[in-house]
Amino acid sequence: MTPQQISVVKKTWALAEPLGDTVTVLFYGRLFELDPSLRSLFRKDMQEQGRSLRTMIGMVVGGLDDPDKLAGALAASGRRHVTYRVENRHYDTVREALLWTLNQALREIYTAEVRDAWIATYNMMADTMKAAAAEVATPEVA
Repeated sequence: MTPQQISVVKKTWALAEPLGDTVTVLFYGRLFELDPSLRSLFRKDMQEQGRSLRTMIGMVVGGLDDPDKLAGALAASGRRHVTYRVENRHYDTVREALLWTLNQALREIYTAEVRDAWIATYNMMADTMKAAAAEVATPEVA
């Protein structure tokens, strides 16, 4: 990611995050609209799940300046997501729901530059999580 992309993501998250439950209601509504089968993966109260989502995004956004530390946290999250039955294909649906949500929340601020910066952020996050999940799901053969 470029320094400009990091700056854009930080600035736009600072605008979207205070919307709190509105953002997460939009996100999960869109996620379940795109793939209703994903609803069964969520066992928590959805308000609690929403807080977890915002915490995760905040952790990612806050960690963009320290990619090595962020990679470790994302890898741990990717390994945990194996136990939640998250599959690689789900990451694409989550990306689509996140981008749609940001578009709804940011409105006219959601430009192509903003979209591209969030795509870069999300792809970095998802790639790190999927790689860690693959290590758990597919043990090395000696």
